[in-house]
Amino acid sequence: MNTIKILEKLVSFPVLGGESNLTIITWIKDHIESYGIDTALVPNKENTKASLHCRIGPPVDGGVILSGHTDVVPVKGQKWDTDPFVLVDKGDDKLYARGSADMKGFLACFLSVLPKMVEAKLKKPIYFAFSYDEEIGCIAAPELVEHIKSHYTETPKYAIIGEPSMLQPMIGQKGICYIKTEVNGSEGHSSAIHREVSAIHESARLIIWLEDKMHQLAENSRDDRFDPPHSTLHVGQIHGGIATNVVADATTFEWDARIIPKDDFEEIFNDFKVYCKEREQEKRKVFPDFKIVNTQLHPYVPALDTDVNDDIVAFTQKLVNNDTWNTVAYGAEAGQFQEAGFQSIICGPNSIEQAHRANEFATKEQLNKGVQMIETLVEELSK
Repeated sequence: MNTIKILEKLVSFPVLGGESNLTIITWIKDHIESYGIDTALVPNKENTKASLHCRIGPPVDGGVILSGHTDVVPVKGQKWDTDPFVLVDKGDDKLYARGSADMKGFLACFLSVLPKMVEAKLKKPIYFAFSYDEEIGCIAAPELVEHIKSHYTETPKYAIIGEPSMLQPMIGQKGICYIKTEVNGSEGHSSAIHREVSAIHESARLIIWLEDKMHQLAENSRDDRFDPPHSTLHVGQIHGGIATNVVADATTFEWDARIIPKDDFEEIFNDFKVYCKEREQEKRKVFPDFKIVNTQLHPYVPALDTDVNDDIVAFTQKLVNNDTWNTVAYGAEAGQFQEAGFQSIICGPNSIEQAHRANEFATKEQLNKGVQMIETLVEELSK
């Protein structure tokens, strides 16, 4: 199967973040094993999802992990011109489908080169790593990484996470976490707001605190490799209230923290929780049951902070014939691989600008360049 045929198959599995990925992971498993390669599954506790990894080549130190996720974001509410789970070629060099850019295009690239890997006389191994639930918080990567470390007697050196970067090496990513804040106030007539505690009013204070905190971070802590060059705090959803003339007794808002490597998410989050306690103490004088509850919707995903002088940078630049580097503001699994001890980098075909939008597409040109990258990797590890 060539790259496009494999991509056609991969996008046909409508596996969203949070859902079972066993259909797509089973197909990937069978495809890899048809070439005589052993695979290892890393299931969740319910056995409804699984990551997968394998090794092609000799069991020696110094190999390279090629990693990507199998889940995609929803299409509901988006205006697609075609079926999002059918790869469509309109003859404009673009292949339309959900996940074609983010990031099944990369998976198709290295899966299509698998026959050459098997035939090559690799002196150092290549590993494949496929995860689930990346799109809802990089949930599976830590367990996948630990399983790779314990499963093999040898130790891989590099991890290339193929998020769409137009094949430009990315040496940094911001850390990320999603938080839900629930505010419990009192219910009453709006004419008596002076005797009540509005959950909406209190939520507004908390949101302004987050915005002010972001401005403080921007002034005091910068990393000019990123755009923007500081940590960000952003509220994306808020729900509360039942009528204009009723004091809201409950409000929920969700926010994300995108943290540059030098900042400490736990410190920022703790500062916020301290302010929440201050508001609770103040407003319980009016309404004793007032409370604020903060819940992390997923564990903090660590930032990627690869030094420009680390070996993996020059190594990846050689693979893609591109001597530049950059950083990304979106979350990815690269920081988790780095935290586990692997020199890590983000580098994959296609553009992140296509990710998560209607009529997402990969280009044939980028897929061809992605295949060239993997073929060059095979050559390098065969020397």
